[in-house]
Amino acid sequence: MTAFRTAAILVAAGSGTRAGGSVPKQYALLGGKPLLAYAHRALSSHPKIDAVLTVIGTGQEALLEAALGTTPVVTGGATRRESVRHGLEALLAGGFTHVLIHDAARPFLPARVIDDLLTSLGTSGGAIPALPLADTLVRGEGELIGNTVPRDALYRVQTPQAFAFDAILEAHRRWPAETEATDDAQMLRAIGGRVAIVPGDPMLEKITHPADFAAAETRLAAAMRVRTATGYDVHRFAEGEALWLGGVRIPHNKGLSGHSDADVALHAITDALLGTIGAGDIGMHFPPSDPQWRGAASARFLEHAASLVAAEGGVLDFIDVTLICEAPKIGPHREAIRASIAAILGLDPRQVSVKATTTERLGFTGRGEGMAAQAVATVRVPARN
Repeated sequence: MTAFRTAAILVAAGSGTRAGGSVPKQYALLGGKPLLAYAHRALSSHPKIDAVLTVIGTGQEALLEAALGTTPVVTGGATRRESVRHGLEALLAGGFTHVLIHDAARPFLPARVIDDLLTSLGTSGGAIPALPLADTLVRGEGELIGNTVPRDALYRVQTPQAFAFDAILEAHRRWPAETEATDDAQMLRAIGGRVAIVPGDPMLEKITHPADFAAAETRLAAAMRVRTATGYDVHRFAEGEALWLGGVRIPHNKGLSGHSDADVALHAITDALLGTIGAGDIGMHFPPSDPQWRGAASARFLEHAASLVAAEGGVLDFIDVTLICEAPKIGPHREAIRASIAAILGLDPRQVSVKATTTERLGFTGRGEGMAAQAVATVRVPARN
């Protein structure tokens, strides 16, 4: 059986001048996040996509790092076609069998569209999402209307577009350099490839003009519902163990004991995130009886929970975690813990709150036998979920 490997190219190399603003539109804020972050998260969190490569414009490296952190990137060309070609050539050594090509200006990417596209590649060399036209179409004759154009079998084409990797690379290499293409599907058809149509989605509307941002904010608000869930975790202190809190190693004479690295803060946050989508608890996903998680970094658990939220179309807004212990003192390490949690989740540190308290020497934490943490996660998820 052939092993399928799928990459995604996120095209974000444009100047975005029609959208106005002080930065290219793909880096402008939408719902408090850079525009391209939405599509990147949807692609990178999809279980059938193995790698995401972002194609940026010359000199946009700092903007990309501020938006996404460290991520695979390649510099594009003067046109969209050249930028996609650069992305394909950069992925050539990766052994990919399929590729999705998506415009960063389409931020809201339902997982269902990706699933349908990849399924269609089983019978076609390419697949595109498209919406049938609903409005009456006419030809213009100066300032007057001319004949009506039949709208049967006419569609509005969207991205991402999916292809067999070798086929779309060949199509790009054979395309005349002096001719521009409006999309990649027509390039595959030009060399005889078959391109299937799958149902598109109104959420995939492209952002081009300043007014489109306002419309996207409205769609984002209308399509999302706020959910809040809590998490709680406890671990006992033990001699000879390292103390990890929020992904930061804390100097202390004892560490926390557990099957993984026993990071009580990350465990509580993981449970809170899982709770926002009704996905059970950390033990269901990473059973303590499974030897592969012995000593594992708890950041892996949190990243997994975040990917499940993203796969549901969720947007993480805020994390609040309270550490409960008599020692060590959390204050000197608070900002490092906060920054670490934010980095794991791809958040701004301002979206993370870290607090600490004692139990006035009452109970197991008061006696110094262990540490507890409770966390609250606030996310927005699509209303249909």
